[in-house]
Amino acid sequence: MTETVPKPAVPTASGAEAVTGQLESHRTELTGYCYRMLGSSFEAEDAVQDTMVRAWKAADRFEGRSSLRSWLYKIATNVCFDMLDGRQRRALPMDMGPASHADAGLAAPLPDVAWLQPVPDVRVIPSAADPAEIAELRDSIRLAFVSALQLLPANQRAVLILREVLQWPATDVADLLSTSVPSVNSALQRARATLAARDADAPAASIQPLDDDKRGLLARYVEAFESYDMAKLTALLTEDASWSMPPYELWLQTHDDIVAWCLGPGYACEGSRLVPVSANGAPAFAQYKPDPEGGFGAWSLQVLDLGPERIEGIMFFLDTPQIFPMFDLPLHLDA
Repeated sequence: MTETVPKPAVPTASGAEAVTGQLESHRTELTGYCYRMLGSSFEAEDAVQDTMVRAWKAADRFEGRSSLRSWLYKIATNVCFDMLDGRQRRALPMDMGPASHADAGLAAPLPDVAWLQPVPDVRVIPSAADPAEIAELRDSIRLAFVSALQLLPANQRAVLILREVLQWPATDVADLLSTSVPSVNSALQRARATLAARDADAPAASIQPLDDDKRGLLARYVEAFESYDMAKLTALLTEDASWSMPPYELWLQTHDDIVAWCLGPGYACEGSRLVPVSANGAPAFAQYKPDPEGGFGAWSLQVLDLGPERIEGIMFFLDTPQIFPMFDLPLHLDA
C-alpha cells in the first residue's frame, strides 16, 4: 500500500492569528536572506515586511504545492528583485579605490544607498539554529562576503545564497525561480567564478567562536581606544590593517596615517566609551564620544575584522541616528 504524504499545513483567512504566527516564525531567516540580497539592514526589514503582508493577503489562496517556507522565500525573492531593479550595488570604502593618506581630508559623504550597512546578528540568525549552522550563517553575513555578493546580478545572487549558504537542492531553487536545474547550475558556476576573482569564497564557517586569545585582544583594544593610546592601538593592528568610515570614501591603511588621523581630524574621539555588540558575525562596539553638554553621544558603530593574532580592519559606520536604534542602542550615555 502506498503511504499518503500529507500536504503542508495551509493557512486560511479564518485563522488570522495562526497564520500570523506561522509567518512570523520565518521572519529572522527571511531577514538574513534579504540582507544578503540587498546589503541593507533597513531595506531587508522593509522587504520582509512587504513579504509578510503579501503572504498574509494571499494566505487563503496558498495551495500547499510547496512548503510555507518555500512559498515565503519565493515571495521574498521577487520583492528583492523588484527593489534591486536598476539600482547600483552597495559597496564598502575599500571597493571605491585605493587607500588614502590622513591629510587627504574628507570629501562630501555619499548617499545612504551607496553603502553596505551593518546588521545585528540577532536580526538575521535564528536563535534555534544549531551551533554549526550558526557559525556558517555568521560567516555568510560578514561584511566582505556581503559586499562581494553585491557584484552579482540579482538572479545569480539569489542562486548562490540559496544553494551555497542555505543549502537548498538545485531542484528547489529551480522551482522557486521558475527555471530549470541546468539554468540554476549555470548561474551558480558564474557566481562562483565572480567570487573567486574577488577572492571571496562562499562561507565555510571560517568565523569561529571567540577564544581566550581573541577575547584578550578585544579587551586590549577597548583599553587602547578608550585611553587613546596610539602606541597600544597600532600594536594591535596588522601592518596593512584598514581603517574606514562610511559614508565617506576615504580609507586608511598604514599605522602612520591611522595615528595622524586619530590625532588630527579624529581628535574629538579621545575619551570615547565603547559598548560591545555583535554585528555581521563579528565583534563590534558602539562608540560614544564625549558630549560637550555632558555624558557621551553616539558616534559610530565599529565592526572589527579579527585576524589570527591582530586586528585586520576596523570599519566605523557613522550614521548613528539610523544604526543605533537598529541595535537597540541609546543615542546618549550619562557620564
